[in-house]
Amino acid sequence: MNLSYWEIKSWLTNVDFTIIGSGIVGLSCALQLREKHPKANILILEKGILPQGASTKNAGFACFGSLSELISDLETHSEGDVFSLVKQRVDGLKLLRETLGDKAIDYQQLGGYELFTKEDKALYEECLSRKNEINDLLRPIFNAEVFSFKDNQFGFKNVQDTFGFNQFEGQIDTGKMMAALLQKAHQKDIKIINSTEVLSFSEDANSVKIKTNHFEFSTQKLLIATNGFASKLIDENVKPARAQVLITESIENLEIKGTFHLDKGYYYFRNIDNRILFGGGRNLDFKTEETSEFGQTQLVKNKLEELLKTTILPNKDLKIGHYWSGIMGVGTQKKPIVKQLSNNVFCGVRLGGMGVAIGSIIGKDLADLL
Repeated sequence: MNLSYWEIKSWLTNVDFTIIGSGIVGLSCALQLREKHPKANILILEKGILPQGASTKNAGFACFGSLSELISDLETHSEGDVFSLVKQRVDGLKLLRETLGDKAIDYQQLGGYELFTKEDKALYEECLSRKNEINDLLRPIFNAEVFSFKDNQFGFKNVQDTFGFNQFEGQIDTGKMMAALLQKAHQKDIKIINSTEVLSFSEDANSVKIKTNHFEFSTQKLLIATNGFASKLIDENVKPARAQVLITESIENLEIKGTFHLDKGYYYFRNIDNRILFGGGRNLDFKTEETSEFGQTQLVKNKLEELLKTTILPNKDLKIGHYWSGIMGVGTQKKPIVKQLSNNVFCGVRLGGMGVAIGSIIGKDLADLL
């Protein structure tokens, strides 16, 4: 890359902190670092023209786990671990709202619902029988009952007669949230260079040398916040997981309002701008969806469209407006990885599809490591 003296001097010289990834974690980390180090030179490198991965591509759920998802988590995690996961998500959402304000992110607490298909009768009955157990587990966090069951008032078809309800769940406008974070970063004199991919890095006693697809430079500290893409740079228990999403064209008299979960959270939908946003389906083919490549598969598209037309909006004449995908970071455990990797290198990755909920607090924890 043909860099000028001015470009090198202003952007790539005397860099104190370099963050890879301008998503929720990266931007939140940079803002926390600015609070701690008012005069530091903070640089963010982003491989996309906009934040890649999941931060600008998620469904905008301000959630902390459906009833069936938490029951499923208890099969592989202790009660204490599940409690800690939920508390971290609740604290993270609180920090996000405090940082940006509810108006800036269009936060609406419309409640969250969980549907159970006719074939999911066993799961439905398990959730009914264990509702009180989960409510008791979470009571110290909310000081109230989180989960209850309600009648099907939205006209969904091929589902159980009642569905789970979570009074504390909300939704945000993902685009507004990321625009607000980026604006706040610019206001705090945090430099962001887009369309720049970090290829490798090497470390000596006092600095880290970074090689990108355009240039090389040195930084005092390196913080990796690339979530689903982390395995390209570090050897940790995190792998990519693609999430495919569609959104309908505008629908007249749309009465569905809230966030909705189906099949242990593997499917999810919500209202936005008189449309239905609907995503999920990676459980149809985990291996294929374990990829860092964006795109759609016919298998998942067909299933999303089928559920949309037979279950969610069975009596509506609707058209699909747009498809996209995002890349999450998952692993064998749901606890995020926030750690010091070496003298001058740190990471905050593996958000497990909960980036909206925990991205802010993982960014803060990452900054706190220094």
